[in-house]
Amino acid sequence: MSANGVFAATMTSLPPVPMTTLFQPLRSVANGLGLAWWARVETRQPDVTYWFGPYVRRSSLEEALPPFLADLRSEGAADVSHALLRTRRGEPFTISAD
Repeated sequence: MSANGVFAATMTSLPPVPMTTLFQPLRSVANGLGLAWWARVETRQPDVTYWFGPYVRRSSLEEALPPFLADLRSEGAADVSHALLRTRRGEPFTISAD
């Protein structure tokens, strides 16, 4: 109780929740409805198709994709190409031609 007879409440701050945790259920729903954005990334040597996603917004996918492509190139993948698609996707997310 404070000096004027009023109870004073103290606020404790909660730890921040990562945005990915908040958006994961939304991504799952969007994917289930076929509204999620995915990148289909194809490489040669090795001949592999990677599915990168899901994302609720195309702009979020466009922002997250370059580091993934750079990583593939740094690992020696040749002829890396990609297409952005709005679709529903399940596993497998990596498909080898072998």
